[in-house]
Amino acid sequence: MLDSYSGFRLLFRLSLMLLLLVFVGWLFDNITLTVLIGSLVLLYWHYRQISRLSFWLWKDKKLTPPQGLGSWESIFNGIYRLQGKNRRRVGQLAALLGRFRQGAEALPDAAVVLDAELNILWCNKLAQLILGFVWPQDNGQRIDNLIRHPDFSAYLLAGKFIEPLEIQSPVSENRLLELRLMPYGDGQLLLMARDITRIHQLESMRKDFVANVSHELKTPLTVLQGYLEIMQSMEDEQSPNQKPLKLMQQQATRMQSMVEQLLALSRIEAGANIDLSKTVNMSHMISQLQQEAKALAMDNYHLVFECEPHLNVHGDEMQLLSACSNLVSNAIRYTSPGGTVTIRWHRVATGARFSVTDTGVGIPPQHINRLTERFYRVDNARSSQTGGSGLGLAIVKHALSHHHSELKVSSEIGKGSTFSFVIPMHLLEHI
Repeated sequence: MLDSYSGFRLLFRLSLMLLLLVFVGWLFDNITLTVLIGSLVLLYWHYRQISRLSFWLWKDKKLTPPQGLGSWESIFNGIYRLQGKNRRRVGQLAALLGRFRQGAEALPDAAVVLDAELNILWCNKLAQLILGFVWPQDNGQRIDNLIRHPDFSAYLLAGKFIEPLEIQSPVSENRLLELRLMPYGDGQLLLMARDITRIHQLESMRKDFVANVSHELKTPLTVLQGYLEIMQSMEDEQSPNQKPLKLMQQQATRMQSMVEQLLALSRIEAGANIDLSKTVNMSHMISQLQQEAKALAMDNYHLVFECEPHLNVHGDEMQLLSACSNLVSNAIRYTSPGGTVTIRWHRVATGARFSVTDTGVGIPPQHINRLTERFYRVDNARSSQTGGSGLGLAIVKHALSHHHSELKVSSEIGKGSTFSFVIPMHLLEHI
């Protein structure tokens, strides 16, 4: 009998049993005693069923319930059905957990699940290899007791997990790890660790290669330019050799400019730990930019400079000057003669903002996110005419990153563009 036992049926059976006891007591001329004895027997029988149920639930290893009579048959079968449902749910959860663990083991990164108290709940095999965990012995251990690195402890204490953290591996000092912490669930954290040793080595090799090649190119380019100038001076103005010599001189100058920019980019990349305690006189820098812009514009552009006085910052003057100079020169280079270039340095709610606005051709939206890539140019033909190398905005990006800022670009086709960045409040000089 697998159907539920209704309250009506239970009441009907009790009433029927009570009537039967009353009838038997009437036959023996003692209704009270008969009802009392019958109630005690019924109570004993129910107590017996409760004992059988308790034995089955706590001691009996059989899955099938004991045979019951009356209302207890429905109770036994109902509990048996609930146990079956629970077993199926446990099986489904176990299968789901197994698939989750298989997926986590297949990850190319080390994965560690932490509770709200930063205790380890679970980790995959890769975490055991690159972080040195021993499983399951490390279950319940605090993560900072196993990864003993001051930067990691400060990272946990700060509680700001937006940016990843790079530290040496606890297993080997020759390995460099990138750690990311992501909150999920009810106060839990997921720690992802990736071995970036190879990437770091390749990046260092690339930087060294660019710096070395750029340095080695300076001398032969200088020699070529020198001999080209001599050859130009030896030829008459009407000589047919003047035109190719002039083109060669232009290309050599362009290569020289590109080499200088590569060297500047290498210096900025290498100088990541700049001294932010030094004060940069921005009024003096804007004046220097104004002189350079006038020399580059040659009265062909309308230049507007707006500088809020006594608004100085802490940082590296060379890097800031390089970033601002590149933005100004780009605005002039990509604006048609007769256009307007506006340079502003003023205070805003979040710090101080430097902006360069031009009335040039504008930039299509699909190119804006890639402007700071090395050698990326929107229009190669126009860049060749203007002498652009595609390195200027890459220099700006790295210089600004050292000053806790980033380049913002807004543009409209046919109306011009605005390049800007904001130096945060904590880098401003407070007078």
